[in-house]
Amino acid sequence: MTQLDQHVLDEHSPKGTALITGASTGIGAVYADRLARRGYDLILVARDVARLEALAHRLRREYGRTVTVLPADLTDPAQLATVTAKIEAERDLTLLVNNAGMSLSGTLTTSPLADVARLIALNVTAPTLLARAAGLALSRRGGGAIINIASVLALAPELIDGTYSATKAFILNLSHGLSHELADKGVHVQAVPPGATRTEIWERSGKDVNAFPPEMIMEVDDLVDAALVGFDRGEKVTIPPLQDPRDWLEMERLRLGLASQLSRREVSPLYA
Repeated sequence: MTQLDQHVLDEHSPKGTALITGASTGIGAVYADRLARRGYDLILVARDVARLEALAHRLRREYGRTVTVLPADLTDPAQLATVTAKIEAERDLTLLVNNAGMSLSGTLTTSPLADVARLIALNVTAPTLLARAAGLALSRRGGGAIINIASVLALAPELIDGTYSATKAFILNLSHGLSHELADKGVHVQAVPPGATRTEIWERSGKDVNAFPPEMIMEVDDLVDAALVGFDRGEKVTIPPLQDPRDWLEMERLRLGLASQLSRREVSPLYA
């Protein structure tokens, strides 16, 4: 039996409710499937009502879970407020999956201003406010978890558009900070930075995922299943394509080691 199979739905062991953003397709839809299989009830958030309803119908039929559809455009402040209110009011909420996101068709200087503003609203403002709402609510309820979908581009801004990379670096830093802040309140925070994954985000931003070498592209089911293995292990950061985790751990050790050098009265001799 695989580790995933061990989490097949047990009607007598409900896991509470998971709210998933960007749930109509791709990573969000696969999380919805896997979490329903594990015994979570679901609140599915996205703009595409037809896709949400179709997914909800299938999950109710296959897993017998309660699945609520909550259509919302998270770049709209009023609709974002509706979702944060749902998080605050949902007494059985135990998990937030902050997955909704977009990328630009160009770069910061070549993309339309409206697209840049929308990118920041969806990739930065929305997940921050949702994580805040979930952090407060889960802390009051004595525990739960937040999964933030970042990107490996947070570590490699030169590879593609630096603006998208910057939003994902924000998510990674947000996750580090939240993990530190909420650990003693029983709230686990996991950041998941995928590599190139076969989802619709490429087509929506005018890019062809098939232009990459095939060995670089992970299938979305594999991505989510691996991320959930890391979640079960209590990892703070899970990078599914990373072959040697010692590299990441060494980078983290060096980063944390810099803390004692980052703020001093004396100017470094390099600049004196």
